[in-house]
Amino acid sequence: MKNKWYLIVALLIVSALALAACGGSAGEPTTAPVEEPVVDQTEEPMEEPTEEPTEAPVEEEPTEAPGEEDAVEPAAEEETDGPLEEVLTECAPSDERLVVWADETRSQLMVDLGDDFLAEYGVCLEVTQIGFGDIRDRVKIVAPAGEGPDVFIGAHDWLGELVINGLLAPVDLAGLEDQFVEVGLEGCSYNGELYCMPYAIENVAFVYNPELVPEPPQTWDEVRDIAIALEDAGEVDNGYIIQQNDPYHLFPLMTAYGGYVFGLTETGYDPTDVGIDSEGTIAAIEWLDQMAEEGHIPPGVDFDIMHESFENGSAAMMVTGPWALPRLRESGVPYAVTNIPSGTQEAQPFVGVQGFMINAFSEQQLLANIFLTEFVATEEVMQQLFEAGGRPVAYRPVFESIEDEDIAAFAAAGENGLPMPAIPEMSAVWSSWGDAQQLVITQEEEPEAAFSNAAEQIRNAIESAGG
Repeated sequence: MKNKWYLIVALLIVSALALAACGGSAGEPTTAPVEEPVVDQTEEPMEEPTEEPTEAPVEEEPTEAPGEEDAVEPAAEEETDGPLEEVLTECAPSDERLVVWADETRSQLMVDLGDDFLAEYGVCLEVTQIGFGDIRDRVKIVAPAGEGPDVFIGAHDWLGELVINGLLAPVDLAGLEDQFVEVGLEGCSYNGELYCMPYAIENVAFVYNPELVPEPPQTWDEVRDIAIALEDAGEVDNGYIIQQNDPYHLFPLMTAYGGYVFGLTETGYDPTDVGIDSEGTIAAIEWLDQMAEEGHIPPGVDFDIMHESFENGSAAMMVTGPWALPRLRESGVPYAVTNIPSGTQEAQPFVGVQGFMINAFSEQQLLANIFLTEFVATEEVMQQLFEAGGRPVAYRPVFESIEDEDIAAFAAAGENGLPMPAIPEMSAVWSSWGDAQQLVITQEEEPEAAFSNAAEQIRNAIESAGG
């Protein structure tokens, strides 16, 4: 009897173990394998990136000039909070089309040309609105895949990167060259070839308070004399004020004494000829050094401090651009705009150019040229572009009839200006150049030492990037 009991217990234990080995009770489902999520393959494939130029690293710089953190600058600056891309006019799948990419400020003007373009050529104009700062990056991605725009708006200092990487087709103005201001054509050219149709230009000018400075200075020596007189009379803290570590605004002072960044040839800027330590540059910086040493130029000035000082009357003269007009007008301070003072020669500010570019991978390049020369290059459209962007237009018939006195004065100050270099080597310049300026204003280094060191750093950076 006892043995039978043990036998029953043993059978129960074996049964329990067998049940456990089979995965538990019959009423409990086994766990199903987790499936991998299905990946949506409809997204366009990424192309191999276009090889970067070997001459120098290309920085993703905004068209806003260095040192103008808060300025609404080179027409490249109108960022939007909306979607990255928004198609404003869609064409039917069967339509022949010309695709145009433009930023928020100019996209609607392109839409308005659609009906006339369709009536004339039977081609649908498809306009996509993209933030200005995103256009270049998107073109670099989609153009090599045969997608994206046929025509797009951009800044001239994109040319070096885009041309070297084979992303731009030359623009043929079909005999309309004399309808555009010379500096606009120069800015849109790379290695002697035109790669955009200019529509706007911008540059800095000399701005002064006419209640404190009845007659604008014609030379930088006069700027110094006026500053000393105003400060000695207790009328201002600083007769003239300038941002430190801001080569963009420093450049016209350099050119007034014969200084330069890169030598200029018939085909464009020569990166082997660095002029940051040239005789003219050093002469200009010695003027700056004297002003700082005598206490007329304070250290630690940025864009806002410079403008606040001018707007509250504690500074009487400065160099700034048309992007500052809204705040100047709102402040109520008396101001006037004139040409940059001369030194040993006429000053030349940097000029930024905005233009229409043609995708080198477009199958509609001929039609794109026709669109630019017959539909955009007209007084009516260029006038609208001017009114929308608030920058001097590069189209001569409109340029010569600007009624806004301030904009006209900025335009006059830039007529002899130099297009900001679009060569890739320019990215090696800004940092060392700005640091040298700051070292002089803060009186930490003498002009020749500071700018000779900067020039050496720039040459080394260019040489290193070139291989």
